[in-house]
Amino acid sequence: MNIMDICRLAPVIPVLVIEDATSATLLARALVAGGLRALEVTLRTPAALDAIRAMRDAVPDAVVGAGTILTADDVRAAQAAGARFGVSPGWTERLLDAAEDAGLPMLPGVATPSEAMTAAERGLEVLKFFPAEQNGGAPVLKAWAGPLPKIRFCPTGGVSLENARDYLSLPNVVCVGGSWVAPKDLVAAGDWVAVEELARTATALPSE
Repeated sequence: MNIMDICRLAPVIPVLVIEDATSATLLARALVAGGLRALEVTLRTPAALDAIRAMRDAVPDAVVGAGTILTADDVRAAQAAGARFGVSPGWTERLLDAAEDAGLPMLPGVATPSEAMTAAERGLEVLKFFPAEQNGGAPVLKAWAGPLPKIRFCPTGGVSLENARDYLSLPNVVCVGGSWVAPKDLVAAGDWVAVEELARTATALPSE
């Protein structure tokens, strides 16, 4: 699957910060049961790579990716753990070169039209708009749609159930990334029924 295919699996890609890998399988099952198959496990905790491995092995319907990829070493570690795509808050030539060499589809972050144009020159058709709310939110992406008609975005950062529709209504938005579908308190409590319900609500959001 390429990154466009992955982004089109559902309106929302959950952004997951997993502190305990033992909960990863049940979390993934709840999210997939609710309709969210593309899952981003951020490399912000020591448990992240183990969590990716656990999800990959136990939940075959999940398309598990690694977030917060910053270096070529991160690319290699994520791929070795079984990640099927990568997400980064930004990008560098070295990072994208490493991802291309590894065959790891990437969703790199941009915050300006110049960054988006430069990424598009490398053949990237979907980009992460990050941090979305802090950079002007849906009105900014709406303004970009005219001059950058061929570039699609996955806005992430400050996106919630309340404002997700504003983004998803735009012609240049494929999906959004959000952590609200797996809040820390529900994950810590092991309330997978509540997580699945949040996932179902996210899955029902309108998308392209």
